Amino acid sequence: MAINKILVFGNPLVEKDRLPLKLIKSLRKEFPNIEFKEFDTIEEIQNEGRILYILDSVENIKNVTIIRNIDDLFINRIYSVHDFDLANSLKIFKKLDMIDDVIIFGVPMFMDKKKALIELVNKIKSISILEND
Repeated sequence: MAINKILVFGNPLVEKDRLPLKLIKSLRKEFPNIEFKEFDTIEEIQNEGRILYILDSVENIKNVTIIRNIDDLFINRIYSVHDFDLANSLKIFKKLDMIDDVIIFGVPMFMDKKKALIELVNKIKSISILEND
């Protein structure tokens, strides 16, 4: 199953949380068949499908990272700006059988935009290849 939508979290007013939003325009050019949908709050994602692809800022990482296990958001101390709301809401959605899977593309908070774009494009392509097999 190909990626057809990535939910992008961020706040344009908060420096450490705006990089994912700044990448949307370039990502749309790179992946014209993927919808990059901006989100402010987790409550809005309830009807976005059984498999969620999320792009968000993440603390304590040096490179763009794929997080496939919701529990990693706490166990490995990888916290996004939306850490409590996002992680807990995703766990609840999964427990209530509202979602099957979550793949988070974590972008370091203060990474250079060009470097982040290159790494993110490669990560999206790698997941797309796996999902199509």
